[in-house]
Amino acid sequence: MNKAYEVTYSPFRAFTREEWRKLEEHPMFPISDIDLTELQALNEPLTLEEVEDIYIPMIRLLQIHITHYRHLHDERDQFFDNTSNPIPYIIGIAGSVAAGKSTTARVLQKLLSMTPGQPKVELITTDGFLYPNAELEHRGILNRKGFPESYDARRLLSFLAAVKSGKEVLEVPLYSHLYYDVIAGRLQTIERPDILIVEGINVLQVSSNKKTRRRVFVSDFFDFSIYVDASEKNLREWYLERFKKLQQTAFQNPNSYFHKYASYSEKKLMKFANKVWDDINLQNLQQNILPTRFRADLILEKGECHFVRGVRIRKI
Repeated sequence: MNKAYEVTYSPFRAFTREEWRKLEEHPMFPISDIDLTELQALNEPLTLEEVEDIYIPMIRLLQIHITHYRHLHDERDQFFDNTSNPIPYIIGIAGSVAAGKSTTARVLQKLLSMTPGQPKVELITTDGFLYPNAELEHRGILNRKGFPESYDARRLLSFLAAVKSGKEVLEVPLYSHLYYDVIAGRLQTIERPDILIVEGINVLQVSSNKKTRRRVFVSDFFDFSIYVDASEKNLREWYLERFKKLQQTAFQNPNSYFHKYASYSEKKLMKFANKVWDDINLQNLQQNILPTRFRADLILEKGECHFVRGVRIRKI
Protein backbone atom coordinates (compact mmCIF):
# COMPACT_ATOMS: atom_id res chain seq x y z
CA MET A 1 0.00 0.00 0.00
CA ASN A 2 1.17 3.52 -0.74
CA LYS A 3 2.73 4.95 2.45
CA ALA A 4 1.47 8.44 1.68
CA TYR A 5 -2.07 7.07 1.58
CA GLU A 6 -1.62 5.46 5.01
CA VAL A 7 -0.36 8.72 6.50
CA THR A 8 -2.91 11.00 4.87
CA TYR A 9 -6.10 9.02 5.47
CA SER A 10 -7.34 7.95 8.88
CA PRO A 11 -10.80 7.43 10.39
CA PHE A 12 -9.69 9.80 13.17
CA ARG A 13 -8.89 13.46 13.30
CA ALA A 14 -5.99 14.22 15.64
CA PHE A 15 -5.61 17.31 17.85
CA THR A 16 -2.66 18.41 19.92
CA ARG A 17 -3.47 19.59 23.42
CA GLU A 18 -3.12 23.21 22.28
CA GLU A 19 -5.42 22.71 19.29
CA TRP A 20 -8.02 20.91 21.41
CA ARG A 21 -7.90 23.54 24.13
CA LYS A 22 -8.84 26.31 21.71
CA LEU A 23 -11.94 24.61 20.32
CA GLU A 24 -14.43 25.94 22.85
CA GLU A 25 -12.54 29.00 24.10
CA HIS A 26 -13.59 28.18 27.67
CA PRO A 27 -17.31 29.07 27.78
CA MET A 28 -18.83 30.20 31.06
CA PHE A 29 -18.78 27.16 33.30
CA PRO A 30 -18.57 27.23 37.11
CA ILE A 31 -15.59 24.90 37.36
CA SER A 32 -14.07 26.94 40.18
CA ASP A 33 -16.91 25.65 42.38
CA ILE A 34 -15.93 22.02 41.79
CA ASP A 35 -14.02 20.13 44.48
CA LEU A 36 -11.44 18.31 42.36
CA THR A 37 -10.38 16.10 45.28
CA GLU A 38 -13.77 14.38 45.09
CA LEU A 39 -13.20 13.47 41.45
CA GLN A 40 -9.60 12.31 41.19
CA ALA A 41 -8.62 8.75 42.00
CA LEU A 42 -5.59 7.74 44.06
CA ASN A 43 -2.37 8.92 42.45
CA GLU A 44 -4.18 10.56 39.52
CA PRO A 45 -3.53 14.33 39.67
CA LEU A 46 -6.32 16.57 38.41
CA THR A 47 -6.03 20.32 37.96
CA LEU A 48 -8.38 23.10 36.94
CA GLU A 49 -6.20 23.59 33.88
CA GLU A 50 -6.79 19.97 32.85
CA VAL A 51 -10.53 20.42 33.30
CA GLU A 52 -10.54 23.64 31.27
CA ASP A 53 -8.20 22.49 28.50
CA ILE A 54 -9.40 18.91 28.01
CA TYR A 55 -12.77 18.25 29.63
CA ILE A 56 -14.68 21.42 28.81
CA PRO A 57 -14.25 20.93 25.01
CA MET A 58 -15.20 17.25 25.54
CA ILE A 59 -18.38 18.28 27.33
CA ARG A 60 -19.31 20.62 24.48
CA LEU A 61 -18.73 17.84 21.95
CA LEU A 62 -20.83 15.44 24.02
CA GLN A 63 -23.57 18.06 24.28
CA ILE A 64 -23.72 18.21 20.47
CA HIS A 65 -24.08 14.43 20.26
CA ILE A 66 -26.63 14.23 23.07
CA THR A 67 -28.72 17.07 21.61
CA HIS A 68 -28.88 15.31 18.24
CA TYR A 69 -29.77 12.06 20.03
CA ARG A 70 -32.69 13.80 21.75
CA HIS A 71 -33.83 15.45 18.54
CA LEU A 72 -33.80 12.07 16.80
CA HIS A 73 -35.96 10.65 19.57
CA ASP A 74 -38.51 13.44 19.16
CA GLU A 75 -38.56 13.16 15.38
CA ARG A 76 -39.08 9.40 15.54
CA ASP A 77 -41.98 9.92 17.96
CA GLN A 78 -43.51 12.33 15.47
CA PHE A 79 -42.98 9.90 12.61
CA PHE A 80 -44.65 7.03 14.49
CA ASP A 81 -47.31 9.34 15.95
CA ASN A 82 -46.19 8.18 19.34
CA THR A 83 -45.19 9.63 22.71
CA SER A 84 -42.43 7.85 24.61
CA ASN A 85 -39.92 8.55 27.35
CA PRO A 86 -36.36 9.25 26.17
CA ILE A 87 -33.93 6.36 26.49
CA PRO A 88 -30.72 7.03 28.46
CA TYR A 89 -27.69 8.11 26.46
CA ILE A 90 -24.84 5.71 27.27
CA ILE A 91 -21.18 6.72 27.30
CA GLY A 92 -18.60 3.93 27.56
CA ILE A 93 -15.10 4.52 28.94
CA ALA A 94 -12.36 1.94 28.37
CA GLY A 95 -8.63 1.69 28.95
CA SER A 96 -5.95 -0.16 30.87
CA VAL A 97 -5.62 -0.65 34.58
CA ALA A 98 -4.00 2.53 36.02
CA ALA A 99 -4.84 4.62 32.92
CA GLY A 100 -7.13 6.96 34.85
CA LYS A 101 -10.55 5.82 33.59
CA SER A 102 -12.25 6.38 36.93
CA THR A 103 -11.10 10.01 37.13
CA THR A 104 -12.25 10.65 33.56
CA ALA A 105 -15.61 9.04 34.32
CA ARG A 106 -16.19 11.08 37.48
CA VAL A 107 -15.16 14.36 35.84
CA LEU A 108 -17.55 13.75 32.95
CA GLN A 109 -20.35 12.79 35.33
CA LYS A 110 -19.89 15.98 37.31
CA LEU A 111 -19.58 18.32 34.35
CA LEU A 112 -22.42 16.79 32.35
CA SER A 113 -24.71 17.13 35.36
CA MET A 114 -23.94 20.87 35.39
CA THR A 115 -24.90 21.47 31.76
CA PRO A 116 -28.19 23.26 30.87
CA GLY A 117 -31.19 21.35 32.17
CA GLN A 118 -28.99 19.64 34.76
CA PRO A 119 -29.47 16.12 33.39
CA LYS A 120 -29.36 13.16 35.76
CA VAL A 121 -26.03 11.45 35.12
CA GLU A 122 -25.31 8.05 36.67
CA LEU A 123 -22.00 6.19 36.70
CA ILE A 124 -21.37 2.47 37.00
CA THR A 125 -18.23 0.39 36.71
CA THR A 126 -18.17 -3.10 35.28
CA ASP A 127 -16.30 -4.37 38.37
CA GLY A 128 -19.65 -5.33 39.87
CA PHE A 129 -20.21 -7.70 36.96
CA LEU A 130 -17.08 -9.71 37.74
CA TYR A 131 -17.83 -13.23 38.91
CA PRO A 132 -17.41 -13.57 42.69
CA ASN A 133 -14.01 -14.84 43.79
CA ALA A 134 -15.48 -18.20 44.78
CA GLU A 135 -16.78 -18.68 41.23
CA LEU A 136 -13.48 -17.55 39.72
CA GLU A 137 -11.66 -20.06 41.94
CA HIS A 138 -14.13 -22.77 40.92
CA ARG A 139 -13.38 -22.02 37.27
CA GLY A 140 -9.64 -21.87 37.92
CA ILE A 141 -9.34 -18.28 36.65
CA LEU A 142 -8.90 -16.19 39.80
CA ASN A 143 -5.46 -15.22 38.44
CA ARG A 144 -7.18 -13.90 35.30
CA LYS A 145 -9.46 -11.49 37.11
CA GLY A 146 -10.12 -8.59 34.76
CA PHE A 147 -9.77 -10.70 31.62
CA PRO A 148 -12.94 -10.96 29.51
CA GLU A 149 -13.78 -14.46 30.77
CA SER A 150 -13.86 -13.26 34.40
CA TYR A 151 -17.00 -11.16 33.80
CA ASP A 152 -20.61 -12.30 33.87
CA ALA A 153 -21.15 -10.97 30.35
CA ARG A 154 -24.72 -12.24 30.18
CA ARG A 155 -25.69 -10.26 33.29
CA LEU A 156 -23.96 -7.11 32.04
CA LEU A 157 -25.62 -7.37 28.63
CA SER A 158 -29.01 -7.94 30.27
CA PHE A 159 -28.50 -4.81 32.36
CA LEU A 160 -27.60 -2.70 29.33
CA ALA A 161 -30.51 -4.13 27.37
CA ALA A 162 -32.81 -3.10 30.23
CA VAL A 163 -31.35 0.42 30.13
CA LYS A 164 -31.98 0.72 26.41
CA SER A 165 -35.45 -0.80 26.80
CA GLY A 166 -36.46 2.09 29.04
CA LYS A 167 -36.74 0.15 32.29
CA GLU A 168 -37.31 2.70 35.04
CA VAL A 169 -35.51 1.06 37.98
CA LEU A 170 -32.18 -0.64 37.36
CA GLU A 171 -29.93 -2.59 39.73
CA VAL A 172 -26.18 -3.01 39.50
CA PRO A 173 -24.11 -5.41 41.64
CA LEU A 174 -21.52 -3.67 43.81
CA TYR A 175 -17.83 -4.47 44.02
CA SER A 176 -15.53 -3.79 46.97
CA HIS A 177 -11.89 -2.97 46.28
CA LEU A 178 -11.27 -3.40 50.00
CA TYR A 179 -12.45 -7.03 49.95
CA TYR A 180 -11.40 -7.54 46.30
CA ASP A 181 -14.75 -9.16 45.60
CA VAL A 182 -18.37 -8.59 44.61
CA ILE A 183 -20.46 -7.82 47.70
CA ALA A 184 -23.17 -10.45 47.98
CA GLY A 185 -26.65 -8.97 48.15
CA ARG A 186 -25.50 -5.35 47.73
CA LEU A 187 -26.90 -3.46 44.75
CA GLN A 188 -26.66 0.04 43.31
CA THR A 189 -30.12 1.26 42.33
CA ILE A 190 -30.47 3.59 39.37
CA GLU A 191 -33.72 5.29 38.41
CA ARG A 192 -34.35 6.87 35.01
CA PRO A 193 -30.98 8.49 34.25
CA ASP A 194 -30.71 10.89 31.33
CA ILE A 195 -27.11 9.83 30.80
CA LEU A 196 -25.36 6.67 31.95
CA ILE A 197 -21.57 6.36 32.03
CA VAL A 198 -20.22 2.79 31.94
CA GLU A 199 -16.55 2.46 32.88
CA GLY A 200 -14.47 -0.69 32.55
CA ILE A 201 -11.27 -2.05 31.06
CA ASN A 202 -12.90 -4.37 28.54
CA VAL A 203 -16.10 -2.53 27.58
CA LEU A 204 -15.02 -2.19 23.93
CA GLN A 205 -14.16 -5.87 23.68
CA VAL A 206 -15.65 -8.11 21.01
CA SER A 207 -15.30 -11.88 21.13
CA SER A 208 -12.71 -13.46 18.84
CA ASN A 209 -14.12 -16.90 19.54
CA LYS A 210 -16.01 -17.94 16.43
CA LYS A 211 -17.76 -20.74 18.37
CA THR A 212 -19.48 -18.37 20.77
CA ARG A 213 -23.19 -17.95 20.35
CA ARG A 214 -23.04 -14.38 21.61
CA ARG A 215 -23.20 -11.88 18.80
CA VAL A 216 -24.17 -8.88 20.91
CA PHE A 217 -21.42 -6.99 22.72
CA VAL A 218 -21.30 -4.41 25.50
CA SER A 219 -20.22 -1.67 23.11
CA ASP A 220 -23.31 -2.26 20.94
CA PHE A 221 -25.29 -0.38 23.59
CA PHE A 222 -22.98 2.66 23.66
CA ASP A 223 -23.95 5.93 22.02
CA PHE A 224 -20.46 7.34 22.48
CA SER A 225 -17.24 5.66 23.58
CA ILE A 226 -13.95 6.93 25.00
CA TYR A 227 -10.60 5.15 25.30
CA VAL A 228 -8.08 6.46 27.84
CA ASP A 229 -4.69 5.74 26.29
CA ALA A 230 -1.12 5.85 27.61
CA SER A 231 2.22 4.20 26.87
CA GLU A 232 3.02 0.84 28.49
CA LYS A 233 5.94 2.53 30.24
CA ASN A 234 3.71 5.15 31.87
CA LEU A 235 1.01 2.63 32.73
CA ARG A 236 3.50 0.42 34.55
CA GLU A 237 4.94 3.43 36.38
CA TRP A 238 1.47 4.64 37.46
CA TYR A 239 0.47 1.15 38.57
CA LEU A 240 3.58 0.76 40.72
CA GLU A 241 3.15 4.23 42.23
CA ARG A 242 -0.47 3.44 43.05
CA PHE A 243 0.53 0.13 44.63
CA LYS A 244 2.95 1.97 46.91
CA LYS A 245 0.24 4.42 47.93
CA LEU A 246 -2.22 1.60 48.59
CA GLN A 247 0.28 -0.12 50.85
CA GLN A 248 0.41 3.04 52.95
CA THR A 249 -3.38 3.44 53.01
CA ALA A 250 -5.94 0.76 52.10
CA PHE A 251 -3.64 -2.23 52.72
CA GLN A 252 -3.21 -1.11 56.35
CA ASN A 253 -6.85 -1.99 57.01
CA PRO A 254 -6.95 -5.46 58.64
CA ASN A 255 -10.08 -6.23 56.61
CA SER A 256 -8.32 -5.56 53.31
CA TYR A 257 -7.82 -8.51 50.98
CA PHE A 258 -4.28 -7.16 50.49
CA HIS A 259 -3.48 -6.59 54.18
CA LYS A 260 -0.75 -9.24 54.07
CA TYR A 261 1.27 -6.92 51.80
CA ALA A 262 1.11 -4.02 54.27
CA SER A 263 4.31 -5.14 56.02
CA TYR A 264 6.31 -5.87 52.85
CA SER A 265 9.56 -4.00 52.36
CA GLU A 266 9.54 -1.64 49.38
CA LYS A 267 11.84 -3.98 47.45
CA LYS A 268 9.62 -7.01 48.11
CA LEU A 269 6.47 -5.02 47.37
CA MET A 270 7.79 -3.75 44.04
CA LYS A 271 8.94 -7.22 43.03
CA PHE A 272 5.43 -8.52 43.68
CA ALA A 273 3.71 -5.56 41.97
CA ASN A 274 5.92 -5.90 38.87
CA LYS A 275 5.07 -9.59 38.67
CA VAL A 276 1.35 -8.85 38.88
CA TRP A 277 1.74 -6.23 36.16
CA ASP A 278 3.75 -8.52 33.85
CA ASP A 279 1.72 -11.69 34.39
CA ILE A 280 -1.78 -10.21 34.49
CA ASN A 281 -2.28 -6.54 33.65
CA LEU A 282 0.22 -6.27 30.80
CA GLN A 283 -1.04 -9.46 29.18
CA ASN A 284 -4.63 -8.28 29.45
CA LEU A 285 -3.66 -4.91 28.01
CA GLN A 286 -1.82 -6.38 25.03
CA GLN A 287 -4.26 -9.19 24.28
CA ASN A 288 -7.65 -7.67 25.04
CA ILE A 289 -7.68 -3.96 25.89
CA LEU A 290 -5.26 -2.18 23.54
CA PRO A 291 -6.67 -3.89 20.39
CA THR A 292 -10.01 -2.19 21.13
CA ARG A 293 -8.55 1.34 21.22
CA PHE A 294 -9.55 2.28 17.68
CA ARG A 295 -13.12 1.11 18.22
CA ALA A 296 -13.67 4.21 20.37
CA ASP A 297 -15.22 7.47 19.18
CA LEU A 298 -12.69 9.53 21.13
CA ILE A 299 -9.18 8.65 22.33
CA LEU A 300 -7.54 10.59 25.15
CA GLU A 301 -3.79 10.29 24.68
CA LYS A 302 -2.04 10.77 28.02
CA GLY A 303 1.55 11.75 28.61
CA GLU A 304 3.53 12.29 31.80
CA CYS A 305 1.70 12.62 35.15
CA HIS A 306 -1.67 11.60 33.64
CA PHE A 307 -2.02 14.87 31.72
CA VAL A 308 -3.56 14.60 28.24
CA ARG A 309 -1.20 15.52 25.40
CA GLY A 310 -3.54 14.86 22.49
CA VAL A 311 -7.05 13.83 21.45
CA ARG A 312 -8.29 11.77 18.52
CA ILE A 313 -11.87 12.01 17.29
CA ARG A 314 -13.54 9.56 14.95
CA LYS A 315 -14.70 11.25 11.77
CA ILE A 316 -18.38 11.18 10.83
